[in-house]
Amino acid sequence: MMVLITYDVETTTPEGRRRLRRISKHCLNYGQRVQNSVFECLVDPVQYKQLRQKIEAEMDPAKDSLRYYMLGANWKKRVEHVGAKEGYDPEGILLLD
Repeated sequence: MMVLITYDVETTTPEGRRRLRRISKHCLNYGQRVQNSVFECLVDPVQYKQLRQKIEAEMDPAKDSLRYYMLGANWKKRVEHVGAKEGYDPEGILLLD
């Protein structure tokens, strides 16, 4: 299933900047950054639960916010890309340098 994860982390303190880096790193382990604080993650239910636990453990709910958009298994019909930064297919071929 495709999950779109967005977050807003308070970064005026060193602790906030550390939370931002850690949340971003966890999201990168499960998906692709498509905007500064937006990730598309193609995960199964177990991976989704693991990712949520990891990033919610990092956040400060009094200062930060997370949003999860469930696009499901039929996500390709729900995502359109226009403009700069070429889109990608997470189910496509992965080329490594």
